[in-house]
Amino acid sequence: MDDRYHLSLTLDGRPAMNGWWGSEATARRQFTTWTGERGSMPGVRIVLVDELEQRVLASWPDEADRLRD
Repeated sequence: MDDRYHLSLTLDGRPAMNGWWGSEATARRQFTTWTGERGSMPGVRIVLVDELEQRVLASWPDEADRLRD
């Protein structure tokens, strides 16, 4: 799989943006960029997934933060 890393942004559970990258480093930089630019939007959720391993690499807001709400 060439574009193994999938980044998605949802607003109130609805898809708003998606991106795929072959490099984990590039995908993580993009995650940081999206979080900085859009992380304060109401109802935002940003998730970076390794599609090959089917695991979440990063999420915003962080799951630990969500559990404190």
